[in-house]
Amino acid sequence: MLNAPLSASSTELVINVLTMVLNEGKPLDRAYSHHFSGLKLAPAEQARITAVAGDILRRLNLYCFLADIKSSEIERLGTQLLNAWHMFHGLELPKMQYALKVEQTDFDQRLMEAKQQGALFDGCPEWLDELGQTQIGDKWPAERAALATPPKRYLRTNLLKGTREELIKTLAKEGVQTKVVETVDTAVEVMSDSALFRTEAFKNGLFEQQDAGSQLVATAVDAKPGMRVVDACAGAGGKTLSIAAQMQGKGRLLAMDVEQWKLDSLKQRARRAAAHNIETRIIASSKTIKRLKLTADRVLLDVPCSGLGVLKRNPDAKWRDTPERLPVLVQLQKDILQSYSRMVKVDGILIYATCSIMPQENREQVDLFLANNPHFVFLDDENISVAESGFDGFYLARMQRTAEG
Repeated sequence: MLNAPLSASSTELVINVLTMVLNEGKPLDRAYSHHFSGLKLAPAEQARITAVAGDILRRLNLYCFLADIKSSEIERLGTQLLNAWHMFHGLELPKMQYALKVEQTDFDQRLMEAKQQGALFDGCPEWLDELGQTQIGDKWPAERAALATPPKRYLRTNLLKGTREELIKTLAKEGVQTKVVETVDTAVEVMSDSALFRTEAFKNGLFEQQDAGSQLVATAVDAKPGMRVVDACAGAGGKTLSIAAQMQGKGRLLAMDVEQWKLDSLKQRARRAAAHNIETRIIASSKTIKRLKLTADRVLLDVPCSGLGVLKRNPDAKWRDTPERLPVLVQLQKDILQSYSRMVKVDGILIYATCSIMPQENREQVDLFLANNPHFVFLDDENISVAESGFDGFYLARMQRTAEG
């Protein structure tokens, strides 16, 4: 993806996407959708545009430093930024009319300076570097560097419709090359540049695109056929669908969220996946939770979080108001954990999860909850490291209710 120069038209699209994200505050996926709609781009070219825009956002401060511009100037000086990006990757400069050049001598000097500053070279803003050092310590530099790398593409096998080996063979017939992820039973890694969502395998519900680390979180629920399971922060339902497959379509799986549009999306995905035991329910008020008190064998709380474990995939979060939002999110996590845990029945298991790698959102929240709720006991937890796993970063902890409390 990053081994050939961009065309002039693709360069313009990259600049437009970056401008919409950084100047207008739009999420990256919506910026892609806005600029790609109505265009007849080849799948490979669209993938290349997203790869370049994503790479620039993962190391935005580095590329701006090398181009000697500010991020707020991309709309006006975007060609200068793109030239610096091409020079960094050793690529021929794109043939752009009125392109703003970067002098090689200046570039070389700035690159030498950047290599002496780990956080800058890894594309890490100052607030995040300080947080990572405080929270993770000696392990932070490796995590920081890993978060600057492109995400790999992983699929989750829908076991309701076939085995992983069958999926690999089916995709191969459609020209999609994949390989087994040894440490995750349901995961395959996509090795080819393929339009996955145009395949018959996708249309037939044989897989979902889902990071391998996210699949591990769902696996930790360990739902059995016939159980009553609640996914209380279900969103669009990636983990819900995985849990439904664990249950083999038997039992009751309640997917809950505060936003109806996410649940509507989940319904569509569930139909394609043949996950017929999923019921969706909007959380209209605290009464919705109270009515389910002491009823669930498993409750998954994949709580709202900073997303600092998935910055490879959502790099625009580095440049948003995340440091201001973090205290609010930490309080929200605490409130959800305290309130929603009431749904777990005696001997049932509560699974707390985030897509963050910061202890203040993870083990510190669990320890605080256990200190205030002696009728729950700690079973185990797992930190899914970006640097060590190659996946996105996640945290999960399992706790069991021992009394009504």
